[in-house]
Amino acid sequence: MQIEKFNYDNKIVRDFALATLIFGVVGMLVGLLAAIQLYEPAANLGNQYTSFGRIRPLHTNAIIFAFVGNAIFMGIYYSLQRLCKARMFSDVLSRIHFWGWQLIIALAAVSLLLGYTTGKEYAELEWPIDIMIALVWVTFGINMIGTIVKRREKQMYVAIWFYIATLVTVAVLHIVNSLELPISLTKSYSIYAGVQDALVQWWYGHNAVAFFLTTPFLGMMYYFLPKAAGRPVYSYKLSILHFWSLIFLYIWAGPHHLLYSSLPDWAQSLGVAFSIMLIAPSWGGMVNGLLTLRGAWDKVRDEPILKMFAVGITAYGMATFEGPLLSLKNVNAIAHFIDWIVGHVHVGALGWNGLLTFAIIYWIIPRIYNTTIYSKKLMNVHFWLATLGIVFYAIPMYWSGFTQGLMWKEFTPEGTLQYPEFLKITLKILPLHMLRSFGGALYLSGFLVLIYNVVKTIRQGKLVANEAAEAPAIEKSMGHGSEFWHAILERKPITFTVLAILVIVVGGAVELIPTFTIKSNIPTIASVKPYTPLELQGRDIYQREGCNTCHTQWIRPFRSETERYMGEYSKAGEFVYDHPFLWGSKRTGPDLMRIGGKYPDSWHYHHMIDPRTMSPGSIMPQYSWLAEQDLDISTTPKKLKAMKTLGVPYTEYEIDNGNVSLKVQADAITANLKKEGIVMESQKELVAVIAYLQRMGTDIKKQTTASN
Repeated sequence: MQIEKFNYDNKIVRDFALATLIFGVVGMLVGLLAAIQLYEPAANLGNQYTSFGRIRPLHTNAIIFAFVGNAIFMGIYYSLQRLCKARMFSDVLSRIHFWGWQLIIALAAVSLLLGYTTGKEYAELEWPIDIMIALVWVTFGINMIGTIVKRREKQMYVAIWFYIATLVTVAVLHIVNSLELPISLTKSYSIYAGVQDALVQWWYGHNAVAFFLTTPFLGMMYYFLPKAAGRPVYSYKLSILHFWSLIFLYIWAGPHHLLYSSLPDWAQSLGVAFSIMLIAPSWGGMVNGLLTLRGAWDKVRDEPILKMFAVGITAYGMATFEGPLLSLKNVNAIAHFIDWIVGHVHVGALGWNGLLTFAIIYWIIPRIYNTTIYSKKLMNVHFWLATLGIVFYAIPMYWSGFTQGLMWKEFTPEGTLQYPEFLKITLKILPLHMLRSFGGALYLSGFLVLIYNVVKTIRQGKLVANEAAEAPAIEKSMGHGSEFWHAILERKPITFTVLAILVIVVGGAVELIPTFTIKSNIPTIASVKPYTPLELQGRDIYQREGCNTCHTQWIRPFRSETERYMGEYSKAGEFVYDHPFLWGSKRTGPDLMRIGGKYPDSWHYHHMIDPRTMSPGSIMPQYSWLAEQDLDISTTPKKLKAMKTLGVPYTEYEIDNGNVSLKVQADAITANLKKEGIVMESQKELVAVIAYLQRMGTDIKKQTTASN
């Protein structure tokens, strides 16, 4: 048997580890600022670049793609080489991947603060960056598959299965959801409209959580947990069942984000059914992880790394129980749009992703620097700060959420809303938001302890950039006829990858294709007309400022909502010209679906300049710059042409005279403002925003019937 000598590339692992630490601090600091802004408006700092609507997507992108993303690549590059007993396929591709990903993160940060956003949660980045993401992801994929193909191990270990599923599914999700029509380098419109756009977005959004925040960490759990515990994975057969059932079922569950919406009932029901079924494979992974520690509980008490794994896997179990629970329609009727969802998401993010990332960093750094961890005591301090941070974060969000959901729906014995003023409910929960930010600060302080410990560890060691290794060349035998079927599949990476693609594509195809091809799924409404040029420009500014991060545009068919918002519940046909949809997912402020015509233009002016003059105690930021900045009307013809290309029925005359009609409508609004003693030029951005707000939800009245 010929023994081959080779080296592991630890430098790329080190680079991704350092990027994880840097962007972890940035993402958590921005998140803490956003948390404070939700009870202290002054924390918006009075300018457009640090307002909540721009900070919030920066936080989510920094945590998901910068912090967690770099952690994923750190763990994969370390474990994949050792599982394959081979250096990465190409050092050049490794470097392109690393620097390309960091460039994407930098461009994302700058573009989001400047207001360049598609308005779609977790997919806010504009089309040039989307293309870069696809190219860098393909680079990573070639490097990963190339390494697997040239491996010196006959079988692909379970962790590699999850890495492959992550690779192919994220690629499919990103490409399908990011299809958009460019207007300029910084502006595009989704090719999907309204309900269809919402379905594609939450098919992507739910499965981004599944295949970016879950499957790669499950893969890393299967590698690093047995290493740290010194024990084999509890059950090989359970890992097979866990893997294939998880990747098949997960892809169907996205519609549970759109319950009681305008999405067809059959799609909502599919989302609920598959969400409930997801409990089994999700808990299969949790059980496999926790039972791997069976017989090592004495070691868990003494080893901070194992404590982090144990609590992180438990958090995964909690989050994957809550998800199906929240998908039940009777629970979702109360839970949707409330802070319970925020708590649920952060149990997964802080517990599952965070604690596993910390454990893996503590495992990797001493080994690639050929030393021991600087301080085990500091590791324990970090563990308790992180754990208490999660507790102080999650419990207030659950409490706050239950308070919101019940107060929104409560009626008096006389049959009127008990709390008709939305703001009173918001003010009621502010102390809980303060407590939430305290929990976030605790968690961040623990992360700073980690950084200190890692820096001291690095200084006392020396990077083993090229770690020497040796292994026999892979045997080419085909195995025996009686061999377990999955063992045969584990030797065929290309076949395995193709099968994984087929498994994840089925669910998406069954849900998306009928919604796009069967016209009766999206009934049209004759009274719904395209936006005027000024309203379209105003909608784009509304999207730029992230107003949809706090205000929904989606009234559910509940008496509590139709009475509170004084209008019909939302119909699918109302959104056929919306590219993208802006339904939102959180009600920090009231729903705006029927706000059109409710207040005079002057109310909206004062409310945007200083919200507290119209709504005392409001936590909404000021948007005074909208009254100072001129509207860029040079883009009007391009935007109207793009909308026509996407199926919005603008005529050539309307396109050619778009700015003429824009000015007429703007002049009418400024004339209304002047009657109230407000002097403002008609070319200001605020005029366009007022036009959009006054249009919102006015196309239908109560008892409107839909026609196909």
